Amino acid sequence: MRTRRSTTRKDPLGRLLTGLATLLGLVVLGVLSPVAAQAQVKAQAQVQDQAQAAGLHISDGRLLEGNGNDFVMRGVNHAHTWYPGETQSLADIKALGANSVRVVLSDGHRWTENSPADVANVVDQCKANRLICVLEVHDTTGYGEEAAAGTLDHAADYWIGLKDVLAGEENYVIINIGNEPWGNTNPAGWTDPTIAAVKKLRTAGFEHTIMVDAPNWGQDWQGVMRANAQSVYDADVTGNLIFSIHMYSVYDTAQEITDYLNAFVDAQLPILIGEFGGPADQWGDPDEDTMMATAEALDLGYLAWSWSGNTDPILDLSIGFDPDRLSSWGQRIFNGANGIAQTSEEATVFGGGNPGDTQAPTAPGAPTASSVTATSAALTWSAATDNVGVAGYDVVRVSGGTETKVAASATNSVTVTGLTAATSYTFAVYARDAAGNRSARSATVTVSTGSAPSGNCSVAYRATNEWSGGFQGEIVIRNTGTAAISGWTLGFSFANGQTVNNMWGGTPTQSGGTVSVAPASYTSTIPAAGSVTLGFIATKGTTNTAPTAFTLNGTACATS
Repeated sequence: MRTRRSTTRKDPLGRLLTGLATLLGLVVLGVLSPVAAQAQVKAQAQVQDQAQAAGLHISDGRLLEGNGNDFVMRGVNHAHTWYPGETQSLADIKALGANSVRVVLSDGHRWTENSPADVANVVDQCKANRLICVLEVHDTTGYGEEAAAGTLDHAADYWIGLKDVLAGEENYVIINIGNEPWGNTNPAGWTDPTIAAVKKLRTAGFEHTIMVDAPNWGQDWQGVMRANAQSVYDADVTGNLIFSIHMYSVYDTAQEITDYLNAFVDAQLPILIGEFGGPADQWGDPDEDTMMATAEALDLGYLAWSWSGNTDPILDLSIGFDPDRLSSWGQRIFNGANGIAQTSEEATVFGGGNPGDTQAPTAPGAPTASSVTATSAALTWSAATDNVGVAGYDVVRVSGGTETKVAASATNSVTVTGLTAATSYTFAVYARDAAGNRSARSATVTVSTGSAPSGNCSVAYRATNEWSGGFQGEIVIRNTGTAAISGWTLGFSFANGQTVNNMWGGTPTQSGGTVSVAPASYTSTIPAAGSVTLGFIATKGTTNTAPTAFTLNGTACATS
């Protein structure tokens, strides 16, 4: 089971008790009359009731329950609209340890519409099986810019038609407006239609947490959501909005995963991994284990694709819906080191949590740093002690009076990644127990990262598939600078006579082993902190050594 971080400053009950104690003191001192005090106690209780009734909501970039407790989603996607008769699925998902489920619905644009009665039944099943229910419309998937705006607006109308069904379910239901509404096209228009759809629901009176998918099939490979998330979030008058990234073959190395997710965490913008997983021969070889580990370290939610979906399902559907016959992916997502069974905690609205233990652990020892590079540092500290047992540690970056969580660990050591070169960082550590009690903060350590390679770029190269005489490759170019790169030329060399025959995302020119790549129209601009992905097919001999050096516009790039 995962542990909760301390949420004292957000705890409505704690604020209520503090207020009551203050009022009692004022009565004793004669500052307030008993009648006035009684009126203020009633007002305090009303504040508490309102807080409990607020439902799931966002605060400081975190998803909280109505009572102020942190809630981290650990669950899977279930294609209900394609398998409406599988009524046992939610119970099976819960039995395997999930605390959430993302349910695929249809608004009738592509498949048979899920009626209000059907959606009400789904919500009832989620609640009966103690699962937080993310409802999403799948008909919006993969349209071009203009069509996507229309389908997203249509999806908002569908939710408005379900208002009576969803009213009062804010503690249990999150609304994912539409699945991947921008496909493999320029998603420059993502921001305004997304804002329009969110505002349409708010104007209609919806107070639920709203989930927004990234463009580019949910994968944001052009960094559009990362660059514009703040403006979308600020446009929601309730501030009750969470972003969803679908991690398949775009952000899949450890560095790319941590960089992308940390960009949101550092900006205190809420995010989760809304879909991930899939067969290697279709999506390359994404590092799902790192995705789960990074989400766990940052206390971010994840929802795996898919219990019953169209690619590499969690169940072995060749034998039907048998929860005892998980696929290899199903075993990893539920039973892996950072899988659902090890990291999920039931929502407190269903009785989860452990309020009996109130004693916090002792403070850990001051961390010491080693193996410091331009982008990472290893930290070690003396272990804390606890009356029941220390469940884990949270590492925070300290900047003046501000703290930002950067990592979590079950042991007294961790490697912090995603740091900026030639920068000074101050770190400290908290210990936590299984009840969510948090220790005092440790003493701090200050670390200065090394210098970065020249240039504002990094390049990740890998062979995603190989066969006799040929292979498929992928190159991810990252802009590590603060300004967009418009127009570029990538240079690298093969050592074993490899020859590029076909490329998407760019146009190659090759002379001997030397390759020069010009961008395609849709990859010509790399936004600040964004990336573009190139794919290619090439011939090879018996060896296939990867290039070791890359240049962008003649300047050397870091490699990852």
